Amino acid sequence: MNLRNLAMWGIIVLLTIGLYNMFKNPQASLNKSDTIIFSQFLKEVENGRVVEVQIQGNNINGLMSDGKQFKTYSPNYPNLVEKLSDTGVSISAAPIDEKMPSLLGVLLSWFPMLLLIAVWIFFMRQMQGGKGGAMGFGRSKAKMMNEVKGKVTFNDVAGVEEAKEEVEEVVEFLRDPRKFSRLGGKIPRGCLLVGPPGTGKTLLARAIAGEAGVPFFTISGSDFVEMFVGVGASRVRDMFEQGKKHSPCIIFIDEIDAVGRSRGAGLGGGNDEREQTLNQLLVEMDGFDTNEGVIIIAATNRPDVLDPALLRPGRFDRQVVVSNPDILGREKILKVHAKKITMASDINLRTIARGTPGFSGADLANLVNESALLAARKNKRVVTNQEFEEAKDKVMMGAERRSMVMTEDEKKLTAYHEGGHALVSFNMPSYDPIHKATIIPRGRALGMVMNLPERDKHGHSIKYLKARLAVCFGGRVAEELIFGKDNISTGAGGGSGSDINQATQLARAMVTKYGMSEELGPVEYGENQEEVFLGRSVTQTQSVSEAVAQKIDKEIRKLVDEGYNQAKEILTTKIDDLHKIAKALITYETLTGEEIKDLINKNIYPSNKEDSKAEDEDQGSALGSIGLKPKIVH
Repeated sequence: MNLRNLAMWGIIVLLTIGLYNMFKNPQASLNKSDTIIFSQFLKEVENGRVVEVQIQGNNINGLMSDGKQFKTYSPNYPNLVEKLSDTGVSISAAPIDEKMPSLLGVLLSWFPMLLLIAVWIFFMRQMQGGKGGAMGFGRSKAKMMNEVKGKVTFNDVAGVEEAKEEVEEVVEFLRDPRKFSRLGGKIPRGCLLVGPPGTGKTLLARAIAGEAGVPFFTISGSDFVEMFVGVGASRVRDMFEQGKKHSPCIIFIDEIDAVGRSRGAGLGGGNDEREQTLNQLLVEMDGFDTNEGVIIIAATNRPDVLDPALLRPGRFDRQVVVSNPDILGREKILKVHAKKITMASDINLRTIARGTPGFSGADLANLVNESALLAARKNKRVVTNQEFEEAKDKVMMGAERRSMVMTEDEKKLTAYHEGGHALVSFNMPSYDPIHKATIIPRGRALGMVMNLPERDKHGHSIKYLKARLAVCFGGRVAEELIFGKDNISTGAGGGSGSDINQATQLARAMVTKYGMSEELGPVEYGENQEEVFLGRSVTQTQSVSEAVAQKIDKEIRKLVDEGYNQAKEILTTKIDDLHKIAKALITYETLTGEEIKDLINKNIYPSNKEDSKAEDEDQGSALGSIGLKPKIVH
């Protein structure tokens, strides 16, 4: 496409240069005669070299005796004709030409303008994708899928068995509708795929396209909205018209929340382009003129912002939740992606699945790809357990920044900070076991401690959440005990994701969302919420009185202080263990959970850290998995 555009611009430049040369002197191409001055003309007449002239007004064209043509302009010279006759010059006269220009002349004069119009039309068609030029704004951008190479089927989708069963039923209905209609069942109008990013919603839709023996159209929600009012609604109508022509068919709308947000949100009325598009979509899906045989499948990770009229039965008859996979689902997903790489024979995908809690399908695909890239970087022929472990740490905690220069004081402070997190976590039986502690800078953090749970968890107790608060403050308390309050660092702060931020947000959720405060009781208290209206954030404040807000702040501070004091009590009584962990981190930079356990209980330091790198994966396998992301404190 770039070469095509470059060639087109080259042709335009050459045509422009040629037209300029042609039209800068229009008569030059039609008349090749030499122009001479009048005095020279008289001299040539006196010398007898002029044999023939043609007089047309004041313009004189003539022929020399040597066959050379010439032209000149004559002033009101008296007796010019007598002088020419005396010298024997053949004279012819004609009136001034006032006839209409020829067709060729008209075309030549209009050719530059016609060329510019043609070029303008060409670029307008290119901007509109070749669909009718300027009149193609209202046409749908839905593309019919026709995958032959790289076709995706249900065999390529794993880890979301319940969601796959729901959409398999839709495909089966299209293949054999009599199987369901003989019992009075009707084909569903719409199917909404809901789930976090990366869980495989779009992949599931591609599998439907590969499995269904009917036409499959795909379009993004943002393709409906344009700067011109009414374009989106026109595109919706055109999309359903295409669907009717190919009925029965499936239309897949990705990220439908771009056009399906609740109407009337924010200030002003609801007459903007997006809401008109939504209204047209509602009518087309279930209005007076029903579209039988056209099934809408949409995907979104924001079902809470969709308009209620869009979610009702008759439009989206079923909502399919595509959630993060459990350990069995992760293993199946890893098997799908592992077919594309060359692995060592001793790799156990169940082990890797147990060590990757909370990973989505996209995360697992990225994990497999990163491990293959690491193996290629090391010039290995196969991917080993070591590459999977390094890739897992990279995906979970960020890439290592070994080139970052840290002073000895900074390294020591970081070691005690992370050692404080690790020691508090180790002495909290209700909290998740330690997977790894490191002072190697990763991402934006100078160090971190990662915990992985032992089994699948779908909820957390008050005891667990309070232990989490204590672990968050382990780093700050360790700095205070070792270096004094005047020498604490900013490591526990630093904005979103920091220790203090995590503790504050968790305590606020415990009070306002989970009803875990004895003072406020099991009541949910709202916060300030923002709605986007015409590109602006409009704040909507929930009705919380000043007295209740003060109680909320008091309860949050109470929980935070309780976690801080609990961390201080543990680190004060076990200060020797803190010194052990910090010393080991300074020496070895990274410690696994088993190494920290042996160090505290048996006073055994890692014997050979280089050989222990390959054992890190075994540690990951012993920790199990959950349905939530691993806990990481910096």
